[in-house]
Amino acid sequence: MRDIVFTRRSGWIPKVIREDGELKLMLGAGADANHDPRTFTFPIEEAHLAVIQEDLARHLLLWSAVLPLCDAAGTRGRLDENAAVALLDPILLSAPADVDALFQRIPWDRGRLIAHGAGIELLERGQVCAALRTATETSDGKREQEYQANRRRAERGTVLGPLDAAILRYTGQYLHGSTIPKRTPDAVAPALLPEVVRVVATAEQACAGMRIGRDPRRGKRATDKRDWDRMATAVETAVRRAHTELADDAVRSVSFLMCSEAADRSRGTPMEDDEEAAGDRADAGGRARKTALSFTDDKGVEKKWLQSGPRTATAEFWEFVGDRSASDNEVFTIEDEEMGEGIQLHFYADSIARVTTVREGDGGSDPEYRVEYGLVDGIGGYRKLVSTFVLGGCAALEQHGSWTSDVAEFERARRRRDAK
Repeated sequence: MRDIVFTRRSGWIPKVIREDGELKLMLGAGADANHDPRTFTFPIEEAHLAVIQEDLARHLLLWSAVLPLCDAAGTRGRLDENAAVALLDPILLSAPADVDALFQRIPWDRGRLIAHGAGIELLERGQVCAALRTATETSDGKREQEYQANRRRAERGTVLGPLDAAILRYTGQYLHGSTIPKRTPDAVAPALLPEVVRVVATAEQACAGMRIGRDPRRGKRATDKRDWDRMATAVETAVRRAHTELADDAVRSVSFLMCSEAADRSRGTPMEDDEEAAGDRADAGGRARKTALSFTDDKGVEKKWLQSGPRTATAEFWEFVGDRSASDNEVFTIEDEEMGEGIQLHFYADSIARVTTVREGDGGSDPEYRVEYGLVDGIGGYRKLVSTFVLGGCAALEQHGSWTSDVAEFERARRRRDAK
């Protein structure tokens, strides 16, 4: 039978229970193999209970020292009860100076104490008892997160000035640099907000007119990494030039904000129509605009497109790619059956093949095809080639890149490119 003898307002601070007549400290820590929280108990005496009830600071210090033992137990191991019991007298019943000395020798959870209001500077100096004079039963997780973020920055040798910190708070990047940024002016002290806004305005001016396009090869919501890198470079260069005092973390945070907003705008619009961007012309030497095409992927899935439909061929094709592209599905084909020609896109190799029918099969013989290969420069290159094919067929592709039917020579060219 288990009865709760003493508990505090925060449910995570260890409780004192009586189980089968024996006093025990019970705490939740870590997780099992199914990610459910684990519960640990170990015996205590009446003298320990008295201190736990009366002294929040000692209670929290004990918790901080026991947590590493729980971590050592892992997902299914047993708590080292002897080690836990050995901590009781030195932490709960010893003089403050002896407790401070003990915490210089044992592992302990610093973040948990900071979340409960411990003085950070005193903790850093090893004065744990004095640091806990400001302790509270309630926990402030954000305070611990800020401490950990500052500690990681210090390990990298990064020192933030007031404006740097304000920018990181404005973009929501102060705690975690990987968090998707957003504009949160309320998080910035009013005195610093105008300076933050000026930095952001510099970034906006630097990337005005730039955009981040979609990259359907990586999924329906993926964006072009090259476009992202170009925008980030433009923003960071301008911000560093105009605001030389800013730390790199702050500069990168502003560029991350600009790029994320541009990417969101791109994801929120329909798949781009490359034919409209290219105009209504067909390239010199090309055939008339396509009226019927079939799209296929490497899994044998096919989609038909007709000019009479509501969308252009390029928009339909890239939508098809965005829906179907995957790590094991990186070859897509566009075929004009009537004209006997098509292109095959090899996303895994940044290459393309154009295929034209030299001779139709007759009398049971197979048709004869001419296959020529070319290298492609990223998603922008693919978009240009696809729209060119749709507007003018294989002949219109002649002026776009170098084409060869020699497979060995093409592979050598591809290896030379990839080695750069």
